[in-house]
Amino acid sequence: MRTKAGRRLLRCVSLGAAILAWQLLTTHQVTFWIRFGNLPSAGAVATDFRHQLGTAVYYQDIAASLLRILGGFLIAGLAGIGTGIALARSRFAEDILGPLLEVVRPIPAIALVPIAILAFPSNEQGMVFITATAAFFPILVSTRHAVRALPTVVEDAVRTLGAGRWTVLRRVVLPGALPGVFGGLSVGMGVAWICVISAEMISGQYGIGYRTWEAYTVVDYPSVVVGMLTIGLLGGATAAAVELAGRRVTGWLPRGTEGSR
Repeated sequence: MRTKAGRRLLRCVSLGAAILAWQLLTTHQVTFWIRFGNLPSAGAVATDFRHQLGTAVYYQDIAASLLRILGGFLIAGLAGIGTGIALARSRFAEDILGPLLEVVRPIPAIALVPIAILAFPSNEQGMVFITATAAFFPILVSTRHAVRALPTVVEDAVRTLGAGRWTVLRRVVLPGALPGVFGGLSVGMGVAWICVISAEMISGQYGIGYRTWEAYTVVDYPSVVVGMLTIGLLGGATAAAVELAGRRVTGWLPRGTEGSR
């Protein structure tokens, strides 16, 4: 059984080995199906990263992308959870909304960029709309399945004791569905990042996605990789925040210890 310090050391060694392999393959211009000589080295990317950390533009782009993500994700969370519960609990809602949502769901959110440009008065609103649309459906589907999967025994018992519709929803349905809801939120956050970066590359004027695409157009490949790494770090941090919130909210669930795996 590995200790926590041992696991951290193993992760650092794994990450360091990957960076060392990247540096060696690019500096020696190895060609093994992939032409590593055309890629920027780890050292060049690190130098560019340090330079960008000292500029105000870098942080302005991060703030712009985060605001779009948080705005769209908040809208998607509220709408997705509410609609998912309504579809799972009401046949009327399912008959009214179900067919429309099933038709719209397969459309990739990024395909809505032309519509967003036409429909919204500013690019900013259009990108928040695309982000919200991308995150909405994973949250909706996960919430609907979580509510439908709840055993009816507890609900029947609470109703027998005289509880009304809203009490059942607040005390039984919502707590029971929370694990599935947070699973959908975690997936939705990842999809939202993919779409907001794509939208920024197509129609943005600032943001991490726009800056990464701009670096590509001027053949500044180290900055392209810096943009990719920044997107990965931001995406990982926001996904971890959702996971942490889920663990805190569902602290009553039985969980095995890490050492048991």
